[in-house]
Amino acid sequence: MPGLPAARRTVLKGAALAGAAGLGAAACSTESKLGHAKQPTPTAPVDLGAASEVPVGGAKLYREQRLVVSCPAKGEYKAFSAQCTHGGCVLTKVEGTEGHCACHGSRFDTTTGKVVQGPATVPLPAVPVTAEGGKLVAGPGA
Repeated sequence: MPGLPAARRTVLKGAALAGAAGLGAAACSTESKLGHAKQPTPTAPVDLGAASEVPVGGAKLYREQRLVVSCPAKGEYKAFSAQCTHGGCVLTKVEGTEGHCACHGSRFDTTTGKVVQGPATVPLPAVPVTAEGGKLVAGPGA
């Protein structure tokens, strides 16, 4: 910008950088974003296979179905969306009863859906789940 005083150039550069930073912050806000999928939870029943695949006292991640299922006690199951409520990424792994999102580091308790570590601030949505005939079915009507 030839001909402009140095102070004016500095102000204009600062304004441009502030605008770019604002866009970055909006793209990665801490508000709940139930993600890239329109529905973070199933809209129809989903067959998850053998209930025995979910360890008692642990949890199993069903990445393709975007679900995480825990088994706090034998025969008792709880399911949640595995789609992070911060940025919408699908959880990448489960260690014990903690689900991990690799996108921004959020962690969730897979027995309650509650946030264990941010930046997410909103718990994972609960999903109905039943075990019938040794198989797990999650979603509406389950």
